[in-house]
Amino acid sequence: MDPTNLAPVASEDVLQIAGLPLHPLIVHAVVVLTPLTVLALLLSAFWPAARRRLGIVTALGAALVLVLVPITVAAGQSLAARIGPVPAVARHQQFGEMLLPWAIALFVVAAAQWAWFRYGDERMRRGSPGAARAVRIGLAAASVVVGVGTAVLLVLIGDSGARAVWGGLLS
Repeated sequence: MDPTNLAPVASEDVLQIAGLPLHPLIVHAVVVLTPLTVLALLLSAFWPAARRRLGIVTALGAALVLVLVPITVAAGQSLAARIGPVPAVARHQQFGEMLLPWAIALFVVAAAQWAWFRYGDERMRRGSPGAARAVRIGLAAASVVVGVGTAVLLVLIGDSGARAVWGGLLS
């Protein structure tokens, strides 16, 4: 089956909305929300004014990413099963299935960062400023690792998905 022609794919065995496969519809929410959440996480880690303004929004964005990723992956698996064995789709699927652990890490770090700066930082700075500084540095390092890892994987997923859909047209 030609992966650029999705007309024969709209059937009951593919997750869909209004007759359209769900994956290409919902993937855009992940593509937009994930980098915005990573950006918010990094801003919160290194810029106190941004942290105060963003508050719990970063953790909520990460929670939404965590909900959307498995839905998007399931919709993609459903679509891939219908399309059949296409190497470019299989590569995209392999990358896509790697995103869930990163989404979990993004949520854990964002929630920990929010909770720390909301409830722990000020109290610990009064009692043990060195320990408070160590926690802040650890959260910043975790934010960078998770943010960069998530962003790199998202680019790989997007590139492989674009090649799976448009690769035959551009060759």
